[in-house]
Amino acid sequence: MKRRDALKLGVATFALNSINASAKTSKEVSPALTAPLPKKRNKKPRIVVVGGGWAGLSFAKEVKINVPDSEVILVEQRFEFMSCPMSNLWLVDKIELDFLMHDYLQAARENSYTYFQASAYGLDKDKKILKTSNGDIEYDYLVLAPGIDYDYDLWTKGDKVLENRLRNEYPAAFKPGSEHMTLKQKIHEFKGGTFVLTVPRGNYRCLPAPYERACLIADFFKKKGIKAKVLLLDEHEGITIKDHGFSTAFKELYGEYIQYEPNAIIENIDLENKIISTEFDEFSFDDASFYPPVRGGKILELFGFAKDTIYNRKEADINIFTYEVNGAKDIFVCGDARPTGFSKSGNTSNTEGKNVAREVAARILGKKHNWESPVTVCVSDVSAYPERGIFIHSEYKFNKKLGQFEFATPVTNEHWKGEEGLQNAQAVYGWAKAMYADMFSGSFVKDYIPK
Repeated sequence: MKRRDALKLGVATFALNSINASAKTSKEVSPALTAPLPKKRNKKPRIVVVGGGWAGLSFAKEVKINVPDSEVILVEQRFEFMSCPMSNLWLVDKIELDFLMHDYLQAARENSYTYFQASAYGLDKDKKILKTSNGDIEYDYLVLAPGIDYDYDLWTKGDKVLENRLRNEYPAAFKPGSEHMTLKQKIHEFKGGTFVLTVPRGNYRCLPAPYERACLIADFFKKKGIKAKVLLLDEHEGITIKDHGFSTAFKELYGEYIQYEPNAIIENIDLENKIISTEFDEFSFDDASFYPPVRGGKILELFGFAKDTIYNRKEADINIFTYEVNGAKDIFVCGDARPTGFSKSGNTSNTEGKNVAREVAARILGKKHNWESPVTVCVSDVSAYPERGIFIHSEYKFNKKLGQFEFATPVTNEHWKGEEGLQNAQAVYGWAKAMYADMFSGSFVKDYIPK
């Protein structure tokens, strides 16, 4: 790992930990503490969005475009943005950390909204006041885009000591920051043996990412000549997406390096003896990155807006067509905390954030907005040396009979061999640059489809 990368993210992590440690409860913070923001103007709608991920950033930009005289405030606890999409390539040294890091202040300046660094911890729905670690903020419309949290309890069954060890010693690296730093160090310092990765049950963040990560780590070990095996324990019956592309890569590229185990529902993790017990087997390991089941961001539960779904626990309790919280007027949720079966991925959240922005804008302007489908675009690499990729592109439709959303227009290219695979892999860079420009500059991208 490059020294400047470690120093850069180390400073960011220290800053984030500092602000989280200083965040106070409602009993400790005076209700009179007002956020250092201009006084709310009665004739100008104030729209507050909590969460500066792919959905929150896209929402803030789009709603300002649609309601130019509105005051838009993005509340985010981090001081800088690090992208989870593309991070698998950083783990194996294919991209620099700079490619993943972006500036909230730039996004706010170029798109005419306010970036407000703080942690949200309370809500007065009647008075329309959001309570944050840096003061209270009045709002007319509130949008929550908190992303995911991990649901370790499905594994640990209330054992907080085990959960803490899993978080700190074997992080999942699906929430960008220190988790990724730790995983990269593990990969680069691994001397040999069995390296475990997991695919959690339910609708987890970025369906293809654990399979892509297994391929890239195996390729890295193979290139370095390390006698190692990536053991991929999947709690699903089989590969959840891009099955043909990943399964053929496992077999043809990494026969001696990847051991794929479907139906591996984890029942116990013994960290002292490094043994994982599933319903049917036991597996020993030398090192690991445990990706647990996910849930909606915990702020939803704190505010009373969470419910269990057929996919995961504690996701947003919303109208799935308008994204408005059930029983909470003028409060909306978008992004990976949604309760639908949409892919929890960057492009999906980016386009969904824009759709929800148009819904809120229509409310403000007294117009009607019809539901729009988010768009999933996902390119996955199956190797790094050379880079070869596969992709999927799809919108969604609502199946009235089943009462849930499903892919409507899936287009895939899972041929990673030859020129096709090389072109697919290169397309991911064009996609990423387009998305970063869309969120952080004044550019606008309606849709990006790999060619």
